[in-house]
Amino acid sequence: MGRLTGKIIEAQAVESGRGTARVGAELKRLRILAGVTQEHVAARMNVQQAAISKIENGGDIYLSTVERYVEALGASLRLNAHFPVDAPIAARLQSTPFDIEQGHDDQLVLPILADEPFKSQRDVVLSIKPVYSEKILAGQKTVELRRRFPVAAPQGALAYIYSSSPVKAMVGTASIRDVLKLPVEQIWTEFESTAFIERPLFDKYFEGLDYGYALVFGDVKSFTRPLPLHELREKFGFEPPQSFLYAKQNLRKALQDEPSSVSH
Repeated sequence: MGRLTGKIIEAQAVESGRGTARVGAELKRLRILAGVTQEHVAARMNVQQAAISKIENGGDIYLSTVERYVEALGASLRLNAHFPVDAPIAARLQSTPFDIEQGHDDQLVLPILADEPFKSQRDVVLSIKPVYSEKILAGQKTVELRRRFPVAAPQGALAYIYSSSPVKAMVGTASIRDVLKLPVEQIWTEFESTAFIERPLFDKYFEGLDYGYALVFGDVKSFTRPLPLHELREKFGFEPPQSFLYAKQNLRKALQDEPSSVSH
């Protein structure tokens, strides 16, 4: 296995009446390409091998089953909605924070089900609790955990660290050396000592998920002067994210000019 690891399998529309048969055949083709057996897929999905055989032979299949099947191959399922650029929705999107991408043939591509593609040449703002942001800036915590994050983030992308309540300030930056999508239990095994989180809190955070994301940090720097939320709002219309957001160009430029020092 491994030839499909980390890849995105894109869902395509099929003709009615032949849909499930064609999907089953395509899943079988992908399984063979990945070099894995029905037994392996069945074990990863926690079902009997007969269920995998039924899927591949054109049995009724739900979208959630397709997602679990491709994840068993080490890939991820991506489902998009494609709109013409002159569709009414296009004008509405311009006034929302929805992050869209430009497709082929003058289409707007809106992700419905996917690991998010990391937008090229974009930095991110991470909202992190003070107890953890302090350890990041001190060079102790080198891995940040997330329930979701674009796994395709390029090495060296910059993360601006927003320390949440009660600090409520932008406090520094870190280079994202790697983003790893892993089974939750593997995340705990590999990063228990570098993520600085207790097991009960870890289990609660990842509750209901089979996979999570580990962001590996490097080149951490503290701002000489933390930028408080009220200042970020007044100058840049900034609102802190629940998890992360892409940094707007004017905010990035201002923060790049902000004096900083190596934290460790």
